[in-house]
Amino acid sequence: MTDFSIVSEKANIAEGVTIGRFCIIEDDVQIAAGAVIEDYAMVLQGAKIGRNTKIGTYTKVGKNVVIGADCSFTSYCEIRDNCLLGDHVIMGSRGTLSANTIVEDDVVMKYAFVVTDTPDLTKNDEKSVGRLKKGSRFGASVVIMPAVTIGENAEIGACSQVRKDVPDNQVWFGMPAKYYRDS
Repeated sequence: MTDFSIVSEKANIAEGVTIGRFCIIEDDVQIAAGAVIEDYAMVLQGAKIGRNTKIGTYTKVGKNVVIGADCSFTSYCEIRDNCLLGDHVIMGSRGTLSANTIVEDDVVMKYAFVVTDTPDLTKNDEKSVGRLKKGSRFGASVVIMPAVTIGENAEIGACSQVRKDVPDNQVWFGMPAKYYRDS
């Protein structure tokens, strides 16, 4: 532990974890061996960080988030409450995952990536969010609209807005994103 960080006594921090300056680690957080929490990061109540995962400077990990092993999040990322992320997930700076987003293994999201949500008024304002399947890749400044699923090994080009589900193994891009070719 380092000076000036606030780490709950109820957090479970494994050996070999590095916690930077001015971090907040709340109750019931679990951080596995080899993880790095950089300066000014927040890990909120009940979150679980996998082994060798890096949480970048000014990144916020929401309540009850589960992040797998060997992941990397650069500066200013926001992973909102109850998101589930697999292993080997990479997110560039200023990325945002709306609450309850599911990200499978080996997903790469470049800078300014956003998964949006919207309330379903017929279901007590329950929000619909996206799912990013295994091996999907995203260029910078991509926006995934609510309830959209991106298929396995799909690629989405930079500056795209994805409004409908993308099948496995396809390349899409544009505003709105459209099919370009098989990957």
